[in-house]
Amino acid sequence: MAQAACDGAIAEIETVLKLAENASAADLLAADGYIFAAPENLAAISGIMKDFYDRTYYDVLGKLEGRPYAQMVCAGSDGENAVRQTARIATGWRLKQVQEPLIICTHAQTRKQILAEKSIVETDLQQCRELGALMGAGLSLGVF
Repeated sequence: MAQAACDGAIAEIETVLKLAENASAADLLAADGYIFAAPENLAAISGIMKDFYDRTYYDVLGKLEGRPYAQMVCAGSDGENAVRQTARIATGWRLKQVQEPLIICTHAQTRKQILAEKSIVETDLQQCRELGALMGAGLSLGVF
């Protein structure tokens, strides 16, 4: 999903795709906008995404106001709590939500389904590319 969003934005702007475990406060400060992508685990953002927010939150607090963001969640059920968690972080950073959150639901409910590698269908990947393209266009045109 993240790669598809990046692919969608790349025609419009310079993009950087980082795994949460490798991203830093310096990466946040260097960017003009953000698409946060995370899996939903146990009705919450993944632990590694929570760790990213924990590691970077105070270092960038007061330095990102007004920058645009969007988010994507890959969920096994509804994804709404994961969306709320990232939105709360974004509110604290005073980011501006520029698109509704995109939740892709895999409907993985059994242990086997949850542990299996996920395959996102093309129609869902297209939504991710479109989200990236809209973010890229908005940044490129100075709309955000």
